[in-house]
Amino acid sequence: MQSNTVSVDYTSSPPSIHYAPSFNVAVPFVDRHLDEGRADEIAIRTVDGQVTYAQLAERVNRCGNVLRSVGIAAGERMLMIVKDGPEFFYLFWGAIKAGVIPVPVNTLLGPADYQYMIADSGCTLVVYSAEYVHVVEPALAAARPKPTSPTSPIALQVEGGDATVLNRMQSVGVDLEPALAAPEDDCFWLYSSGSTGRPKGAVHRQRDMVVTCVQYAVGVLDMTAADVCFSAAKLFFAYGLGNGMTFPLWVGGTALLTGHRPTPDLTFDLIEQFRPTLYFGVPTLYAAQLLALEKKRRDFSSLRACVSAGEALPAEVFRHWQERTGLTILDGIGSTELLHIFISNRLDDCKPGTSGRLVPGYEAKIVDDSGSPVSQTDIGRLLIKGQSGAACYWKNPDKTAETMLGEWINTGDTYSQGEDGYFIYCGRADDMLKVSGQWVSPAEVEGILFQHSAVLEAAIVGWEDDNKLVKPKAFVVLKEGQVASDALATELSTFVKKRTLPHKYPRWVEFVPDLPKTATGKIQRYRLRAG
Repeated sequence: MQSNTVSVDYTSSPPSIHYAPSFNVAVPFVDRHLDEGRADEIAIRTVDGQVTYAQLAERVNRCGNVLRSVGIAAGERMLMIVKDGPEFFYLFWGAIKAGVIPVPVNTLLGPADYQYMIADSGCTLVVYSAEYVHVVEPALAAARPKPTSPTSPIALQVEGGDATVLNRMQSVGVDLEPALAAPEDDCFWLYSSGSTGRPKGAVHRQRDMVVTCVQYAVGVLDMTAADVCFSAAKLFFAYGLGNGMTFPLWVGGTALLTGHRPTPDLTFDLIEQFRPTLYFGVPTLYAAQLLALEKKRRDFSSLRACVSAGEALPAEVFRHWQERTGLTILDGIGSTELLHIFISNRLDDCKPGTSGRLVPGYEAKIVDDSGSPVSQTDIGRLLIKGQSGAACYWKNPDKTAETMLGEWINTGDTYSQGEDGYFIYCGRADDMLKVSGQWVSPAEVEGILFQHSAVLEAAIVGWEDDNKLVKPKAFVVLKEGQVASDALATELSTFVKKRTLPHKYPRWVEFVPDLPKTATGKIQRYRLRAG
């Protein structure tokens, strides 16, 4: 096997992946397509234009040379506060090819969050899109050298001025020799979404993106070069990184990108204009899109499938989407630590209200608090083993030891597995409630509430009654035109009580305008519990 090669045997189950002892993962994702005759094929589409595979390869090289020219060395970190667009690709793959570690972060955060990530990552360089200057510059100012910190990161704006990344790319060379690494070497980081507190930097390896592409993009979605991927989920977190970048690049397909917030109308307009074949969303957006479809029909004829992750997809959303669009939503579960989806429904094997079955190549076990496997159908903590797992959390040995259990990763989610083999999400381990000595799954109660015609969204948390005993409390977002009232609160509690065991119904119902969420759409229940 030559350097810089990755080969896959798709005839085995699961497919077997072979890596050169030293290679650079940017080569199979970007440069390979030139050797395979795709130089003139479209890699990226936006409302402003398109980028061919030949243009992508050249600009990745130029960007890598820019990074080397500003003094960032191999193995150092580059924090990316960059909107979805071709420049994200140039920076991410240019860094990897140059041996620099890209660290894409949530573009919706504030100065204090970026100050934390700059300090935590120890990055040498911060690159940022022009529209984020008002939050990035205060973070950079706060990160300037202190007596105990003699260095501060270099900052480069991506576009909009003379000293930007895009302008610098015009004056550097077009050739870039890839920095070679082993498959297990550090490649890029992703910060966890912060659904339970401070984000943690998950350190991913050279091989990890290959694994998710082979096992999920090809193995589950049957992706080919004919596919055009549109991900409403953004590139800065694991789900969007796969959907919108690594999956289409792996198969030689096309990524459809937008730097704007994915509203229902925007997503519908882009689907109609650019006609993607695969659409990736989150449950909150699917629910909002269903409301918009009540007012106006839209054209989904180009799509062959839709995918959902981030939170469990309510069965009612699945059914209503299928009724209105004729399309199936493939719900699945993934994580930052495992990079993408490891349990999923399939077009030929789909059960609403479940996360589906294991993606080939991954193993699962559901365990109790002592680490012993639970009985079939019982609830426990979900552990996953697979080749895409992060090596560690950066500078966080306690959380690493708690999550990375040898070959297994503790997902932090609670699950049960039905006798039919489908995995059923029960909630985050920290969110599970014990009421009257029995477990209550927030996801189950939320799913029941969602069946009520007045409810747009709901979240269940534990709340103490006058006797300091924990009972379920519901936070409910009503559909447009619905009016909050004590009578409706009572009606919703009764609605749940009639459809499940008596101890599970919410004792309190509080109506709120929206629910606090992470960028991936996960409800931040800890913020609701804090009042």
